[in-house]
Amino acid sequence: MLARASRSRTGRCSPLSPLTSRSPDLKRLQDEGFEVEVKDGHLLVHHVPYVAADRTVQFGVLVSELTLAGDVTTTPATHTVHFSGGTPCDETGEPLRKIINSTTNHVLAGVQTTCMFSSKPVGTGVYADYYKKITAYVAILSSPAHTLDPGATAQTYRVVPSEPQDSVFRYADTASSRAGIGAVTQRLAGVENVAIVGLGGTGAYILDLIAKTPVARIHLFDGDRFLQHNAFRAPGAPSEEELQGAPLKVDYYADLYGKMRTGLVPHPMFVDETSIEELRGMDFVFLALDKGAIKRPLVGQLEEYDIRFIDVGMGVLVSDTSLTGLLRVTTSVPGQRSHVHERQRIPFVDSDEDNAYASNIQIAELNAMNASLAVVRFKKVYGFYVDLEREHHSIYQLDGNVLTNEDMG
Repeated sequence: MLARASRSRTGRCSPLSPLTSRSPDLKRLQDEGFEVEVKDGHLLVHHVPYVAADRTVQFGVLVSELTLAGDVTTTPATHTVHFSGGTPCDETGEPLRKIINSTTNHVLAGVQTTCMFSSKPVGTGVYADYYKKITAYVAILSSPAHTLDPGATAQTYRVVPSEPQDSVFRYADTASSRAGIGAVTQRLAGVENVAIVGLGGTGAYILDLIAKTPVARIHLFDGDRFLQHNAFRAPGAPSEEELQGAPLKVDYYADLYGKMRTGLVPHPMFVDETSIEELRGMDFVFLALDKGAIKRPLVGQLEEYDIRFIDVGMGVLVSDTSLTGLLRVTTSVPGQRSHVHERQRIPFVDSDEDNAYASNIQIAELNAMNASLAVVRFKKVYGFYVDLEREHHSIYQLDGNVLTNEDMG
């Protein structure tokens, strides 16, 4: 279906982005001649006139977060906006201190911002829509500019072409834009292939977290079916009908997270020494297997392929009438692998019968925590989080609530 077009005052039609065409407030901005662009979960309005400190009229860019409901805008989450340009002043060259909240040095939607404005609407303190929000800030900035140059205007009727958004998500990542971490999040976009081997409790939670990052493709490896007991230590809430179908885990999860993003690649198989070749070419691998014996050949081949990987593990024991145990995250990257073997960080034998986890005891919160620790470490590897210790082996002790880092690199 073709997007509707906006007719400029020259009579020519310019295409609207789907979001702009379906959102009345954005469409009204564009119809009235504002240079509107939607990018990376932000609304950008270009060519906004303002007075610089030397009393010349300059033009800047307003940058606002976008609060969306699917592919339609809803009430703005905040009254503030960011600005790219010099310090805006009144007609005498004095800064507009009433709206300048702070100076900034952020890159939002590819634009270097210099300050943040804060001006609440009278009465409710909340802008009803983005048309009211943007026109309010444009009026504040433009009024002094009009005094010096009556012809200065933000309504140029020039339509900013909508560039194709190279995103794995089926809708805009407004969580990153709202938090102002879009540039940091993009560091993960260069990761082409991530594999999760094993979609039990911990592996499924790893998927839940990785699916919300912009990595290109997530390969799912598991030969089991999703059964009723799995539902109690897995993210989400499957229906009774879904459980009755006993779908393959890889298909169930590919369908579940496929509603949010592309790039999910199901592999309905178990990975062992006969099928390890399937992991060649991966950028990163998560090993979430409860069988230790199979890990030895997998680890050896991943090292030979020079692939970064994380192995997770859990040991849960019954102590009197309560549970205790450990969560483990072991990281192996090129140049930091010897600890796996010399310090025996990854168990290459199957769990003993005393390990309560082996009986599928329902401990979803431990699965989720183990997965969270693993994904935090993954994000550290790629620079998303600051990594001061560069630990490659971590143990969380449940009874004492203690997290120990070892094998610094």
